[in-house]
Amino acid sequence: MSESRKTEHIKPVATNRKAYHDFFIDETYEAGLELTGTEVKSLRAGRANLKESYAVIKGEEAFVVGLHISPYKQGGIFNADPDRTRKLLLHRREIRSLIGKTREKGYTLVPTKLYFRGPRAKLEIGLARGKKLFDKRRALAEKEAQREVERGLKERQR
Repeated sequence: MSESRKTEHIKPVATNRKAYHDFFIDETYEAGLELTGTEVKSLRAGRANLKESYAVIKGEEAFVVGLHISPYKQGGIFNADPDRTRKLLLHRREIRSLIGKTREKGYTLVPTKLYFRGPRAKLEIGLARGKKLFDKRRALAEKEAQREVERGLKERQR
């Protein structure tokens, strides 16, 4: 890893915590976003929503659908549609790999995090398998059990 990569500041804009509840995330990929100037300014103000968004691959290109970036207040006529489909910037080999993996049964591409890496906006997309209802219940039970253990340890330390 290069020196500049280690010291680079990552500023999170939005996370999709529901994705981790509804899906098993097997792999994650970092993709750039093709944005307009007012969309970047709106993202810097933290005005984005990843809920109900997903990524699709059409031909040899990847797109994110349903990503909501609120209009920039001072944007005026330059503001783009907040829910428009935006192109993802991935290497061709990554797109080909994703095409092969999403054709497998039950795999989909779900945005998990939107952030700035240096001056550039990046979207983390996860290769995800849907969870069944019993999987969600098990995950909640495990989380609750972990909280109980942490509470017990906290009480013993007092």
